[in-house]
Parts: sequence; structure tokens; C-alpha cells
Amino acid sequence: MTENADRHELTYEDKEIILLGTAHVSRESAELVERVISEEKPDTVCVELCQSRYQTIKNRDKWQETDLIKVIKEKKAFLLLSNLILSSFQKAIGKKLGIKPGEEMMRAISSAEGIGARIHLADRDIRTTLLRAWRKMRFRDKFMLLYQLLGSFGGMEDLTEDAVEEMKKKDVLHMLLDEMGKSQPQLKKALIDERDKYLSQMIKTAPGKKIVAVVGAGHVPGIKASIHESVDLKSLDEVPPEGKMAGVYKWGIPGLIVALFVGGFFFSGTGATMDMIKYWIFTTAIMSGIGAAVSFAHPVTILSAALVAPVTTIHPLIAAGWIAGLVEVFMAKPKVRDFEALSEDIMSVRGFWRNKITRVLLVVVFTNIGASLGTFLGITMLVRVFA
Repeated sequence: MTENADRHELTYEDKEIILLGTAHVSRESAELVERVISEEKPDTVCVELCQSRYQTIKNRDKWQETDLIKVIKEKKAFLLLSNLILSSFQKAIGKKLGIKPGEEMMRAISSAEGIGARIHLADRDIRTTLLRAWRKMRFRDKFMLLYQLLGSFGGMEDLTEDAVEEMKKKDVLHMLLDEMGKSQPQLKKALIDERDKYLSQMIKTAPGKKIVAVVGAGHVPGIKASIHESVDLKSLDEVPPEGKMAGVYKWGIPGLIVALFVGGFFFSGTGATMDMIKYWIFTTAIMSGIGAAVSFAHPVTILSAALVAPVTTIHPLIAAGWIAGLVEVFMAKPKVRDFEALSEDIMSVRGFWRNKITRVLLVVVFTNIGASLGTFLGITMLVRVFA
């Protein structure tokens, strides 16, 4: 069959590979997937899913198993929040067009099951992908990412189905990352470029002679370019350690603060030291409390965020947001209805703040941002007193 914008026929050794480029919220894409699998009857159907995302599709109630305390302790609140915001972007488009996000993947799975074909999960684990991007980002970049992600909620009202079909040239994630990639190329590399290579290796090594692979259209050029290259999956599955600057920030900032307190005592006397302590408590407590308040946290959570900030900001292993998040879990316990409403609530900014699950994540993130801003403001005031 002649290759078109959606269907690409490749060969690798003795395998026939039919690569379908789809838009993740396109009715036409979903119908194409179903039709091609039914007509071609492949041995294997590869889908752009990892095990965790596959389980989410198969088990729609999986969110009810989310352990928020574990998420906070493992420092994954920002990662989970970012993933939810990206999901909300797709859901908002899908709702406008009357199709579920990922419908083409669901139809690929059901069609494969219908003809007795193997289902081969071809994507890298989403947690590995996010962590590889996260570890390479500076604090400023992480803050900008949150700002850009929140900004993605806008512009949905004027979106037509024709506009979504145009997204096949760049699927939803690619479109979002176009702007981010200009200032944060390391984000695009981990989320797209590396996955192109990963997908190509998984597809060409899938079992069977005839393979249909269903991927986002934005991945098609990268997969075609690397289909005959040897890709080291082990290296792409590794999560890099935190960078040197992260270590400098974690230990250097608290060290500088303690040095200023000690220096103030020896060079300027007890009065100056007491002024430093008051300024430090005031700035970090206020900014941390504001961060929690912006998240519409429980009053006790806001108070706890303010009380712990003066200490956590000079402790390299504890963050005010983690403590505030744990307090919020206990003070405003998420209920079953919050899990049930999550898929709808993440489709609006208001819903993110209203739902108790996403609110906990927002409390963690914004309290940490507030405490960090308070830290830099506090250091400025300490230096003035010391000088």
C-alpha cells in the first residue's frame, strides 16, 4: 500500500512493520487503527504504552490505589502533578471532540485481542522518562515548566476537529513541548528524542513477522530515522543521579545561611544575630505560608507550613512542602468521591484546586516554591544585616 501521512510501511530484517501515526485525541486515528488491525491481522500489535499506563487503561479505577503519603515521601509530587496536567490537556480536547484521550490505544488493544494477536508494550516507563527530564532541570526550569503547563489550560474553546487532525504532524505532547523545548532542550530530549529511539528498538524486536505499531504521529520521523540503528535500551532506562548543582544547592545554601549567622555573631554582636534570626523566621515563614494558602490548604496546614519553614529551609534533607502535604492529607482527607471525580476535575484549573487529591500535590509544590523564595529573600536580608 502507498505510504500516506498516517500509515508508514517499513521492513527490518525479515519483518514487515506497519507504523501508524496517530493523534491521541482523534476519532479518525482511532478508526484507522481499528481498520488496519482488522484488515492486516498482524502477529503482534505494538502500542505506545508502558506497563503502568497500560494498567491505567485496563483499570480505570487505578487512581483509587494512589498512596499520597508515599508520593510525598518519595518526592514525586511535582512529577505526578505535571503528568496530571498533561493528561488534562488531552482530556479537554477529547471532551470537546467527543472522544476519550488514548482511544486509539484502547482500540488497538481490543482489536489485537479480537484477532488473537500479541500485545507488545513499546514505550519506556513513564516514571523513568519524567525522572530523566526532571534530574536535568534547574530549579528555575522546573518553576517555568509548572507555569507553562498551567498555561496549557487556555485556548481550548476555539479548537476544532480539523485543528486536532492537524496535530497529527505533532501530537499533543510535541505541540506543548515546542515552546518549552526552545528554553529547555533537555526536556524535549528525554520526553521525545530518547523515546523515539526506545520505541524503534522495541518495535523492531517485537515477536512475530508482521507487526502493526500504534504511536503518536510526532514520534514517526524519529522512529523511521532510527529503525536500522542499534539502540542501547539499558542506557535509556537508567535514571541519572542528581547533578552537582543539586548537591551544591542542597548543602551549600544551608551552609551559607549558618555561616552568616555565625559571622554576624562574631563580627556584629548578639544584637545583629538576633535581628538575623527574626528576619529569617519572618521571611521564610510568611512566604511558605503564602505558598500553602495559594493552594487553598487547610488553615492548620498553612500554619504548619509557616512554623516549619525557618527550620526546613536550612535542613538539606527536609522540605516545608513535604510536611505541609502530609498535614494536608490528614486534615483534609481525600475521599472515594475525590478519586472518582479526578478524571473530570483535572480538566480545569478550578477542579485542580477543588479536588482534595490534586490539592495535596499543589500544597507540596507551592509551599516548596514559597519556602524557596523566602530562602533567597531571607539570605538577602541576612547579608544586609551582616554588612
